[in-house]
Amino acid sequence: MSIRQLSETVINQIAAGEVIERPASAAKELVENALDAGATRIEIATAGGGKALLRVTDNGSGMTPDDLSLAVRRHCTSKISADLTDIRTLGFRGEALPSIGSVAKLAVSSRTKGAGEGYRIELHGGRLTEPQPAPVNPGTIVEVRDLFFATPARLKFLKSERAESGAITEVVKRMALAFPAVRFVLSGSDRSTLELPATGDDRLARIAQVLGKDFRPNAIEIDALREDIGLTGYVGVPTFNRGNSGHLYAFVNGRPVQDKLLMGAIRAAYAETVPKGRYPMAVLWFSLDPALVDVNVHPAKADVRFRDPGLVRGLIVGAIREALIKSGDRASSTGADAMLRAFRPGTAPQDGGASPGRFGGGFGNRDVRRSNVDWSAERSPFRPQGFGETPAPGFSADATVAERAGQGGDVFAGFEAPSARSETFEPRTDDAASGHPLGAARAQVHENYIVAQSQTGLVIVDQHAAHERLVYEALRKALAERRLPSQVLLIPEIVDMPEEDCDRLMPFSEEMNRLGLVYERFGPGAIAVRETPAMLGEVDAPALIRQLADEAGEWETADGLRSKLESVAATMACHGSVRSGRRLRVEEMNALLRQMEETPGSGQCNHGRPTYIELKLSDIERLFGR
Repeated sequence: MSIRQLSETVINQIAAGEVIERPASAAKELVENALDAGATRIEIATAGGGKALLRVTDNGSGMTPDDLSLAVRRHCTSKISADLTDIRTLGFRGEALPSIGSVAKLAVSSRTKGAGEGYRIELHGGRLTEPQPAPVNPGTIVEVRDLFFATPARLKFLKSERAESGAITEVVKRMALAFPAVRFVLSGSDRSTLELPATGDDRLARIAQVLGKDFRPNAIEIDALREDIGLTGYVGVPTFNRGNSGHLYAFVNGRPVQDKLLMGAIRAAYAETVPKGRYPMAVLWFSLDPALVDVNVHPAKADVRFRDPGLVRGLIVGAIREALIKSGDRASSTGADAMLRAFRPGTAPQDGGASPGRFGGGFGNRDVRRSNVDWSAERSPFRPQGFGETPAPGFSADATVAERAGQGGDVFAGFEAPSARSETFEPRTDDAASGHPLGAARAQVHENYIVAQSQTGLVIVDQHAAHERLVYEALRKALAERRLPSQVLLIPEIVDMPEEDCDRLMPFSEEMNRLGLVYERFGPGAIAVRETPAMLGEVDAPALIRQLADEAGEWETADGLRSKLESVAATMACHGSVRSGRRLRVEEMNALLRQMEETPGSGQCNHGRPTYIELKLSDIERLFGR
């Protein structure tokens, strides 16, 4: 079989298979071109999920007739020279328009600012027409019709119109977050109009447009710098999370990316604070020298490669964790909103209170005569439960808690009940106004929830979840402060592995030794495990070693063992914390509140659920129509 050169049309169609995967890919390329042209207003119109019609209109710099003829040819661009290490624009390959034109009906109309008239050029399935005069405002209009009509096989793999339309919406949202100073309008016969006015330098306002107004009160600002790599943006409090990773956004030098390294680092920063199966919300911008990042990894330009991935990962994890600690423990505002929606106003008794009536709304219209509430003065439902009862274990942790954790002893022995006698509860305002964010305990309801009065409103605390977090943080502190106890294997476990895996694992031997895992090289292709962490009990040493080697190769770290140990600590904390249904004294409840205020991350339990909900006084007054 003889070798022959492919035609220009076939070459463009092959390139289109890499660049233009679906209508959203075409929308991304066209919007990027508009932004590179300096547009401040971009309008996108679609029909049939972008398959029938995709039109992008901008007010950018426009093109001359000669530029139009070159723009639809492969590898023609005005954005870069020969230096691929200094890319400062979104597009640079010169493949978007010719790729689209090879598989669709493409028309480009453009006019430069100050020119008397505009011009239009068409490219249908690879067939090009000459530029013709056309009425058009300054800027460019790119119209794509019948996408993939020239490659029917690709058309069959597209999803439903609704799914394709949603993908285009996501592209526009990402571009809008990257460029808050640009106005975006997305409309069409197959969708409702999405309009995102320009917000200038106010990034948080643009984020609120895209992610919803609830993001602003739950946002924490990020501003960090490490070795000339800048990181700015906003992340949500841990209790403000979602069911998928669609609310994680990252931008590298203004370019929207969906890089696994960045997404993984964001999730790692929220480890043990977000429930399993839930994802944090974050919008982050990275600024660095273009020479330190490779954006030429894939034609779609969604992936990037950093020269020092470990540095970037460390920057993300460190900056987010530091910001979470500095912001203190904040309850998500959505928790209070949900609580307000759960309340319903009651109705007054019909008999004027002379006879037992019915409570409406929040009491579910239960007949008082059938209620199990004890209305006596001694057991009033408004009297705090547990006062004067047998005390439960208290919450004043002494300095030996971390010590016991590190020595493998009873980590809960340090939590002793206070010796102060229980006193008659007298509501006061001075203790609530003493400056404590979580206020002073007023009652315990259903033997599980502590009701506290703060200076600004009301706080409801889940006692089990809160204490669980406090115990867990004490255990984590023990993990960080000393070498963990280990158990010596009677016969060393020999783990056969490829030589390169052994090479990756050996630099972390000292760090692993501190965590209780002792191993050494046993020939060129094997590792000898001599000690394993006591906290893990009986452990599959070969599986653990192989997993650590895989992680060391992917992330250049070996955090897997520490994660396992912290998981064990979380389980121990859950079983050792004060249980639901245990009555507490006022001193114990206040001690718990004070320790929560002093402990980082106490706003959520080890499973990521909130430990308390705050209700502002203004919200309470609104319930009563004041």
